[in-house]
Amino acid sequence: MAKRSHNEVKESLQELTRIFQPKDSRKFVKDYIRKYRIMGGYEDELTKVVDHEMGRLRSSVS
Repeated sequence: MAKRSHNEVKESLQELTRIFQPKDSRKFVKDYIRKYRIMGGYEDELTKVVDHEMGRLRSSVS
């Protein structure tokens, strides 16, 4: 069950990243964690998800 909800968090964050295209991924993740009350300890992993998604967006535009 935890794995499923973890994937839902990642998918939600990826979708929000595509919509908002944040300049500062670390701040974006901190705001996301605070807004959606995500448990601590996932900040680095979620920041990597945002950075990866932004890389995908940049490469698809080029």
